[in-house]
Amino acid sequence: MSNNFATIHSIQTMGTLDGPGIRYVLFLQGCPFRCLFCHNPDTWNTIGNFSSTRDVEQNKVGFLNKKSVESLVEDVLKYQLFYKASNGGVTVSGGEPLLQIKFLKEFYKELKQYHIHTAIDTCGYVDITDDLKELLEYTDLFLLDIKHLDADKHKLLTGKPNDKVLNFLNFINNKKPIWIRQVLTPNWTMDDEYIDSLIKFLKNYNIEKVELLPYHEMGKEKYKKLGIPYRLKTRIPEKDEVNKIRELFIKNGFDTV
Repeated sequence: MSNNFATIHSIQTMGTLDGPGIRYVLFLQGCPFRCLFCHNPDTWNTIGNFSSTRDVEQNKVGFLNKKSVESLVEDVLKYQLFYKASNGGVTVSGGEPLLQIKFLKEFYKELKQYHIHTAIDTCGYVDITDDLKELLEYTDLFLLDIKHLDADKHKLLTGKPNDKVLNFLNFINNKKPIWIRQVLTPNWTMDDEYIDSLIKFLKNYNIEKVELLPYHEMGKEKYKKLGIPYRLKTRIPEKDEVNKIRELFIKNGFDTV
């Protein structure tokens, strides 16, 4: 497939949750993880959106949505006044955007001609390649999701180990600004021992911001529609639980959302 095209899931032209300011958020199709708390299982397939469990298993497609670098840059430029006025820009998310790294490299290279701020929302499960090293030149911010620090629990949560994720964090550290995203899931990532270990771990890195994302069940209906079993058994965290954790991060010098 040409580097000039990407398989996309959806576009949000006025996003406010995926980086600073108002942002053009491009959600790409495909993800190497199968997170138990994922609220977008319709992004998993690497080719295009699917309509059933069988489509997931056989990598078949419900529909394809491909767009070129040129068409996306043209679309971004329609809104660039909003992005620049709010210190916003473009965020590519997913799924996992780095699965389509050659496209992403060309897309961000073009956007840099217009001095547009660029961010990547990633799970970090990638190899350190020449493409990634070049992409770094055109990327202003990384939003890195930390699913779990414990390798075994990470594999239970996502289906994959966390070695590549930690290697990726080491690679980008001190090269680009980093926001860490941590989903707060009862029985998994909210107990005192885990939060303490996460804070100590992140102190070893140059982290600009920590985003604490309380687990929610808004994706459950998608699983039902797609015929995919929803396997995570937990609860929605209480606000005071989340606030307590946020206060711990602030106390330890982290800027939090």
